Amino acid sequence: MNKINPKKLLNSKWTAVNPIKKEKHFLITEIEFEENEVVHCSIESIMTKRIQSIDWKELKNQANWLSGWK
Repeated sequence: MNKINPKKLLNSKWTAVNPIKKEKHFLITEIEFEENEVVHCSIESIMTKRIQSIDWKELKNQANWLSGWK
């Protein structure tokens, strides 16, 4: 399980374990907090610049995401 500090999540780098459409490397581009809780998180593909919303807690699952670019 990846340990994640929500306050250090912005601009962090992530690698998808199972790439879709050759999108493997991602960057967290937007985080919104409400009373010290993450309410919105956006992740951007480095290759295609496609942005999507993601539940930041999904990043804890090492079966799907690896911290950094591998």
